[in-house]
Amino acid sequence: MDVTFRQLTTPSIKIAESFQKWENDPALIPVIRPNKDKDTLESRDVVTIKDLEKRLEHHHMYLIYLEDQLIGEMDYQIDPKHLLKKEPGTAWIGIVIGEEIGRGKGVGRLAITYLEEQIKLQCLKRVELGVFEFNEPAIRLYKRCGYQEFARLENFTYWQGKMWQDIRMEKYV
Repeated sequence: MDVTFRQLTTPSIKIAESFQKWENDPALIPVIRPNKDKDTLESRDVVTIKDLEKRLEHHHMYLIYLEDQLIGEMDYQIDPKHLLKKEPGTAWIGIVIGEEIGRGKGVGRLAITYLEEQIKLQCLKRVELGVFEFNEPAIRLYKRCGYQEFARLENFTYWQGKMWQDIRMEKYV
């Protein structure tokens, strides 16, 4: 399995189209963004090159390739406002394996390891993330990678007719 990571510096139409596909995939929407109600869950977004350029102002973004096929993306932000623990030098991470072909094959674990290496190069010491309580595969992955739960935020996201918690996890790197 040939998995590679490339830093996103200059978005293209093809990359924006991939992001738009993933961010509007009904199977992924519940796990990649918080939704306050059914309408928000069912809404769709347009992702443009300008949107990705704006994200790059505050996100260190990397593309995930499997056998030279773009299958996902990952990013980190440094000390964003939405951190639950306001500990300076903290990276907030996000990972999306957008293509089915990349799921359940260890790509997520490789991606986390790579992202943590990039975070260490920035001399950051802590990583925080949020994962919705129904996303059991992601929770298992983060635990296997050494992340520990430290808090839960009640009524954080809507899915399957009810509100769910956001589990906050952390790791010192």
